[in-house]
Amino acid sequence: MSIRNLHHAIDPKSVVIVGASNRAGSLGRVIIENVLAAGFEGEIWPVNPKHDQVAGLYCYRRVADVPGVPDLAIIVTPPQTVPALIHELGTKGTRAAVVITAGLNAGQGLRQAMLDAAKPFLFRIIGPNTVGLIVPSAKLNASFAHLQPQPGGIALLSQSGAIATSLIDWAAENNVGFSKIISLGDMADADAGDFLDLLAGDSETRAIVMYLETIPNPRKFLSAARAAARVKPIIAIKAGRHVEGAKAAATHTGALSGADRVVDAALRRAGILRIDGLSELFDATETIARFPPLERSRVAIVTNGGGAGVLAVDRLIDFGCELAEFSPETDRALDRILPTNWSRANPVDIVGDAPPDRYRTTVEIVAQDAGVDILIVMNCPTGLASPLDAAHAVASLARSGTISGKPVLTCWLGGRTARDGRDVLQQAGLASYDTPFDVALAASYLARWSKAQRTLVRVPPSESGQVPRERGLVQSIFRKVAAEGRRMLNEPEAKAVIAAYGIPVPQTVIATSPKEAEAVAGSLLAGAAKVVVKLISKSVTHKSDVGGVVLDILTPVAAREAAEAIVARLKAHDPTAAVDGFAVQPMIERKHAWELLLGLTRDPIFGPVVLFGSGGVSVEVVADTAVALPPLDAVLAGDLIDQTRVGKLLAGFRNQPAADREAVRKALAALSQMIVDFPCVLSMDINPLVASAEGVIALDARIEIDLHAVDLPGPNRDLAIRPYPSDWEKQIALAGRLYHLRPIRPADAALYPDFLAKTSSTDIRFRFLSSRKHFRDQMLVRLTQVDYEREMAFVALDNESGALAGIARLYADPDHEVAEFGLLVRTDLQGHGLGWALLTHLRDYAAADGLQRIEGLVLSGNSKMLRMCREFGFGISPHPTDSTLRIAALPLQP
Repeated sequence: MSIRNLHHAIDPKSVVIVGASNRAGSLGRVIIENVLAAGFEGEIWPVNPKHDQVAGLYCYRRVADVPGVPDLAIIVTPPQTVPALIHELGTKGTRAAVVITAGLNAGQGLRQAMLDAAKPFLFRIIGPNTVGLIVPSAKLNASFAHLQPQPGGIALLSQSGAIATSLIDWAAENNVGFSKIISLGDMADADAGDFLDLLAGDSETRAIVMYLETIPNPRKFLSAARAAARVKPIIAIKAGRHVEGAKAAATHTGALSGADRVVDAALRRAGILRIDGLSELFDATETIARFPPLERSRVAIVTNGGGAGVLAVDRLIDFGCELAEFSPETDRALDRILPTNWSRANPVDIVGDAPPDRYRTTVEIVAQDAGVDILIVMNCPTGLASPLDAAHAVASLARSGTISGKPVLTCWLGGRTARDGRDVLQQAGLASYDTPFDVALAASYLARWSKAQRTLVRVPPSESGQVPRERGLVQSIFRKVAAEGRRMLNEPEAKAVIAAYGIPVPQTVIATSPKEAEAVAGSLLAGAAKVVVKLISKSVTHKSDVGGVVLDILTPVAAREAAEAIVARLKAHDPTAAVDGFAVQPMIERKHAWELLLGLTRDPIFGPVVLFGSGGVSVEVVADTAVALPPLDAVLAGDLIDQTRVGKLLAGFRNQPAADREAVRKALAALSQMIVDFPCVLSMDINPLVASAEGVIALDARIEIDLHAVDLPGPNRDLAIRPYPSDWEKQIALAGRLYHLRPIRPADAALYPDFLAKTSSTDIRFRFLSSRKHFRDQMLVRLTQVDYEREMAFVALDNESGALAGIARLYADPDHEVAEFGLLVRTDLQGHGLGWALLTHLRDYAAADGLQRIEGLVLSGNSKMLRMCREFGFGISPHPTDSTLRIAALPLQP
């Protein structure tokens, strides 16, 4: 991924329009008219061999004839001409183009030819098959949209041109402005991930909205989204929610983890708020852009109409929101100022005759309750009190859309009577909505977005110290199964694998015949009240489908008869099916226990997925499950549990004791660690995992592997989110100090201010190639949110104080061949070898990650850095276009 040269597209000083035309109704004419109508102030050069003039401008026959180097090209020519034009523009010095032309995907290799032409110049292409690009602040409308959007703070990325123009139309009607509008088209080169990276650092953009139909490069997209979502809200519509998944799957997990559920999980993990409809897009944006993320989202309601409050509560519960419970102090304070017939509950019904002072005092008291995170204030018109006066009373308490620091959402119901009140509230900076449904939906946006933001900063390690595991044993089992040409492990093998990752399983003994099953049952019944006999067969995926499980066996003879009956049922079901044996195990019976399903599967877009929910034989019918992208830590595993109905039941109710939630979380963490460690695992079911107050135990397990991947090392490269590379942590001792070298984490943003304060302005100028007095919070967040894939950073922390002492960074090119490096050591700690140690660590990581070369730009006056690079083995060469810079390059041994 790279944003290299994309700045030429969003802030061009000159534009060439290849295919500009005078022909009425042609794209070439609409494009140049839009460019001119928007008032673009740079050079505009039409190119078309059929015209001498276009729109009153001199028209050039070829790109080569244009008198200057265009920053941005807009191409509206037949598909077969595009590759040659890209080469011609690249030779000219242009580095970005909006390719409006469609049809490059229709065979003939035109798309690839276009990309091949662009590659030598690092030429960036938006499109093809795009409506275009609009930057209102730059007075640039390089599109065939029908309106000129007004400037604003929202950036729009749309994979559909029709949706983009529809939203432009809607925004014009509702006085919404844009910072950037980018129609992504076919995303042959620049895609949503690139523009998320670009917009994350765009000072004009305060929020990003997206319409997506596909996510072609999920790891790249999630990396960019996670970085951008830390600094500004992102709201997305992802179309195709009900595309039908696979009809059959080897595991329950495969059947239950539909593609759209995985998209939901991925967007949540990236800190993105997903919504369903276009009508919600800008409302959601306006709501969450007003407030920072919340730690919790408990909602309180103040209303003068009980019915309106109940409607809002119904909707809040529908949307999964949590109602606040007031403290005794709040209840007593409300008792003192409200009529005796107030509701004495949340919603707080202050009665229909509520005067302004009652509104003001009630809202003040409720907003100060520590158990309230979001406050909804409602008003119903009555003949007893003025909605306008009530609005003034509430508005008088407002500070930046909040009261007592709590986000406030208002709902003045009605039409003519409510309109003036809404105006007063909006002028005071308070969000205002027309109906109970709308205000409840807005509260749910804020709650869901806040939760997504909390998951965003989680960086589970690749080596979880909380998961005991015997990788060697698991590797040997997988190799044995692969050597036999099998994809599915039998039950004893699968149980041995999960037991090696710390998930408890019952004792299981394999019997090769009904007679042997009788003998095994005899020995097991010496220590157990009952046994279970299960079929082992390579021909059968789900044993219960063929009557392959018999429970409640009390005697050895009954065990033999159960095995014989299993054989008979299997042969009746499929005469060709083979019986490989029987698994005999003690019958596990626990009172007040829940049957759970834990699973792993592969999504065709996002790769490995973890599933959790209700288990048992009716798992597909009950369908109470949730999915998440690995890797998981304890917090993320807990969030996954909480998304299900059974997760709430595990907490206990009435006489049902709570199950051991920590044991369930550990089992989920074990599955997550397994898929990190073993790329060969294709799917897995643990069903049921019995959970009770005594802990958990897996009664059955099923694992499918890729025979050709059993020797691939971890961490798994198929994970959409790369785990925190904890194996790259180390301790070093230098000049009497101990330092901890480790990959950077999002929380390290808090260490930067002190580090920068102790770093000289000269050292900062040498590192960033320009003088900097201030580093915005957004920049510090961006520096610490890395994906450990295209970008890596190592920090050196003083062991004693925990202070940041130095940072080394790599940023790989899109082909993952060459990476740019940067290095900065705190000024007072230089000269003791810390920079050398960081650079060595960076080089070793780059080589292990498969990079061929690392290189960096060094100011010619930075003699210390140039000397260290030479001693380290870097080659130093002059920069081809900037005499103040040197290029330090180090080839890496394969």
